[in-house]
Parts: sequence; C-alpha cells; structure tokens
Amino acid sequence: MVRMTRKPLPALMFALLAGTGLGACSNPPPAATATAGTEAQTAAEAPAAPAPAAAEADVFRFRIGALDAVALKDGDIDLPNDGSVFGVGQPVADISAVLADAGLETGTLHLAIQPLLVHAGTRVLLFDTGAGNADFARAGHLQASLHDAGVEPGQVTDIFISHAHPDHVGGLLAGDGALAFPNAAIHLSAPEWAALKQRPDAAALVGAIEPKVATFEPGAAVVPGVVTAVAVDGHTPGHSAYEITSGDAKLLYIGDAAHHSVISLRRPQWTVQFDGDAALAKASRGALLQRAAEGNLRIYAVHFPFPGLGRIQAEGDGFAWVPER
Repeated sequence: MVRMTRKPLPALMFALLAGTGLGACSNPPPAATATAGTEAQTAAEAPAAPAPAAAEADVFRFRIGALDAVALKDGDIDLPNDGSVFGVGQPVADISAVLADAGLETGTLHLAIQPLLVHAGTRVLLFDTGAGNADFARAGHLQASLHDAGVEPGQVTDIFISHAHPDHVGGLLAGDGALAFPNAAIHLSAPEWAALKQRPDAAALVGAIEPKVATFEPGAAVVPGVVTAVAVDGHTPGHSAYEITSGDAKLLYIGDAAHHSVISLRRPQWTVQFDGDAALAKASRGALLQRAAEGNLRIYAVHFPFPGLGRIQAEGDGFAWVPER
C-alpha cells in the first residue's frame, strides 16, 4: 500500500487548527491502560449497551454483527461552494451542476459530524470526537449525544482518531482543558502522532493527551479481532480508516477518505482543499471507493448526512451513496 508523503496541512485547515488551539506533543507513552476485551465477553460484564435499531434526534442505534453501535451527532459544517474547498480549480458552475443534479442547494456544501460509538465486551469504543467548540462548525453536541446513548464520558475505554484535524479531535478536551474522556486510551497512527507533535499551535492538546496516547503502525490490528486500522494515505501524514469486525459482519469507518456524499463520490478525482497531498489522496479515495463498491462494503461516513451509514455503488464514471436510513 502506498504511504503518504509528509506535506504541510493546506492553508485553510492550518488556520482552523490554529484557531482552535490544537497543538503538538511529546513522545508517546506506553499503550492503553484498558485491558483487552472481545465481543465474546458477556453483556453482563459490559457497561449498559443500547438497544439496536432505534433512532433519536442525535442518536442512531444499529448493530455490527453482535456489537451494539451508535451514531452520535456532534454538529454540522457549512462550506461555501466557491471552488476553494471542493472541486478546487473547477468552475463553480460545474460543481453547482453536480449538486443540483442530486437535488441539493448549490450555494453551500453541508457536512455532518458524527463520531461512532461501539460496545465491544467490556470496552466502549469511540471513533473520533467531533469539533468541540471550534468556531468553523455548529458543533459541540457529542457529550449530549453520548448521554442520550446511555454512556458517560468516564465509561469510554478507547478512542480511535482517524486524523488530527480539529473536527475530529476537537472533543478530546473539555472546556477547562482537561481530558473529556479521562479513562480512555487514545489510539492514532504513529505518523499522525509524529506530525501532530511538530505543531507548536497544538501544544495544549498534545500536553493533555500525551499520557493516554497509544500509537500504532499503519494497517495494524489495534484491537485484534475487533478493530483494524486501514491506511488511507494523502489526507494527512497518518490518516486511518478503521474496519470494525464482529464474526462475519464488518463496518468500515472511513474518516475523511470522502467528505461529501455527492461531490466526493460523483467526482472523486476533484481536488479537496483539506488534503495534504492532493494527488495521493485522490488515488487513495478512488481505490477505497472502488473497493467499497466492488465488495458491497458497509460504510460509516463521518461527514455524510446523519447517521452516515450505508453503502457505495458504482454509477457512471463515479459512485453513488446508498444510505441505510
């Protein structure tokens, strides 16, 4: 699998990172303090798990095989359709035409933010943490959604970070700068951690999470039999998707491999301003979408319309999103 070159973050995301006070850190500590657990452990041993297949305003419960999972709404991001973010270098009229063909408004591109919660035996797994109080988003609702799902922050044992952009790590810290999930190990790839440590504007974040960080090599089995990292290169130096497994059932949490449910799929070759290495990210995006379509993979897309659960199918020269809900 190709590995991403370490280019700096694009200008807009750099500004967003600076604006939210995210910062760099020191060498990673030993791995997570949580003890290994598997889906085979009984429900009696685990924290109270949600009932499957129910929906609430900011909570959507579903199953991954024997595992209980919950989509947690954190908020939304609205971006201008001016060619500066999606379809960089493309005529705005062409971008608008793709949106209009899908029945969407053409002036603004809307991205949801929905971290994923999974109960796996005695472990409570959280994938990304939303945007927190970042001023570029209408967000910061993760804690409320988590409460609605019947889970308190101290019950979360493991956090899996796809990458360190602020709409994915903004919820790691509480308003006072303390850890929002004090008992959770924080898993992210070694290249992503190394890149984050180089950012002087991320010092507060890094200093706070350092004792909890457990790094892994790209593509590693992070929780054997349950969570495997999938390197999707180009977006950031160590961007990771995650495959969540229960028996024969699988769910692929794609991180920022694709941002917009229409533009990213119908025009995967178009440049995204947030990608650190645009050419590599384009190749990775195309490969992941092709694999998802050919394998009929079940997908969790953190920025697609809530709850971000569905499948991808080939359509013309691109792809289409088929939501489960």
